[in-house]
Amino acid sequence: MKPISYYLTHPSKILNGLLTRLSFLFPGKMYLKMKYRLTMGKKLDLKNPKTFNEKLQCLKLYDRKPEYTIMVDKYAVKKYVADKIGEEYIIPTLGVWDKFEDIDFEKLPNQFVLKCTHDSGGLVICKDKSKLDIAVAKKKIEKCLKTDFYLLGREWPYKNVPRKIISEKYMEDESGKELKDYKWFCFNGEPKYCQVISDRTTNEAIDFFDADWNHQEFTGLALPHKPFNSSPIPIPLQLEKMKMFAKVLSKDISFLRVDFYEINGKLYFGELTFYPASGFGVFTPVEWNEKLGSWIKIVSGKNFRKKLA
Repeated sequence: MKPISYYLTHPSKILNGLLTRLSFLFPGKMYLKMKYRLTMGKKLDLKNPKTFNEKLQCLKLYDRKPEYTIMVDKYAVKKYVADKIGEEYIIPTLGVWDKFEDIDFEKLPNQFVLKCTHDSGGLVICKDKSKLDIAVAKKKIEKCLKTDFYLLGREWPYKNVPRKIISEKYMEDESGKELKDYKWFCFNGEPKYCQVISDRTTNEAIDFFDADWNHQEFTGLALPHKPFNSSPIPIPLQLEKMKMFAKVLSKDISFLRVDFYEINGKLYFGELTFYPASGFGVFTPVEWNEKLGSWIKIVSGKNFRKKLA
């Protein structure tokens, strides 16, 4: 937790926190304009969006298709993706429950993962069930269940996702190293860049590569700034399959991030994300915000809704 002096010298942080708490009071467009101003320090241009972040805000407001709700549901998406690329690429589900008290921990294996179906980032990772603090896990999961993830950033696909708890198999690489996240940025069905997040629990680094696995000069979508990996990240064994599946899953969508893991040489689906960092991320160098934005082909203003429909 930051000291009080930090917030006194950064009043926008106080206002941003207050806005988030009162988010239910504001209609979507008004809320996003205020949120963008307080978070990014500039006006949100919805009439002539140019940057990646601006265009994501537009997509939140106007690109709304029923299947998007399934695609962000951590449970329902498994069948959705399996039907498109195959069941063998899906991390096994161990159980689904409406409330924490329904979980029978005796029936779960020694290692597993718990998360909620309707949010992002709320994870309980159990590597040894004998050491799991169930009270702490309960507090975290129940807090996630109560959180209206849609209201926080007006990410429409999350609005009607059923709030449930899901348990998945704990995935581990035989090398003993942390799993790398391969996050493909797909523009109108074309995977252009892969964001690789490595060493999450030790010294998290974020690297971007193009589709031919050339390392890029920019990083982004994280505060504080995350450095590049100190050692070269090798070409994934399943690179071509990643790109093929990413293309299939992002077909006919203005922007979609498609995530994978490569574990012991085998490919596994991670998740689908429509708005990385909820459209409030920071790129370094800053011009990459507009470069990535140029790949999102949309028509703004009065014709925007009609065009996307």
